[in-house]
Amino acid sequence: MSAASFLTEDQFLCSICLDVFTDPVSTPCGHNFCKTCITEHWNISVLCQCPNCEEVFNTKPELQVNTFISEMAAQFRQSAQQKASSSSSEQQAAKPGEVPCDVCTGTKVKALKSCLVCLVSYCETHLEPHLTMAGLKRHQLIDPVENLEGRMCTKHDKLLELFCKTDQMCVCMLCSVSDHKTHDVVPLNMKKKASLKSADDEETTED
Repeated sequence: MSAASFLTEDQFLCSICLDVFTDPVSTPCGHNFCKTCITEHWNISVLCQCPNCEEVFNTKPELQVNTFISEMAAQFRQSAQQKASSSSSEQQAAKPGEVPCDVCTGTKVKALKSCLVCLVSYCETHLEPHLTMAGLKRHQLIDPVENLEGRMCTKHDKLLELFCKTDQMCVCMLCSVSDHKTHDVVPLNMKKKASLKSADDEETTED
């Protein structure tokens, strides 16, 4: 394990740009900055002084890149990127039983939402336009559903989330209060549970 792994992000941040050091240099007073940051700071300042402790230097110091800090900062940046990439992949990777993103090419990642207007399921990355663009923000988002297009009512453009036991068919909410108003209608998940129970009962009878 590298030494950079034991240090915190604050120890690698330039106090001028607030980002991880790029070509870090040390001032005579012992503070570290990106070479470009401190050079530009001194170019626009009346006094040549340290931005941290405000020590004034009579002559502009000759700044050399601190190779040790530079290498440590590079290791820290690489380690942080690997952690972020690993965390992102663990959170998004579609597992068996989860709905995959319809837009992803190659490796399919886990979908966070499905759009009832687009009839497409989106992962965190591809969902972004629906959260930020005015036109797409009006679309109705639901928890991810696989094969969304095949689960939409062709008459009302609503999700088929109910099952009519009378007609033995999937229906939407509008169907249940119109064409199937007097029928025995149950949520689809209850129908699935009933099917599983029926299958279990048949197996028990056969045994």
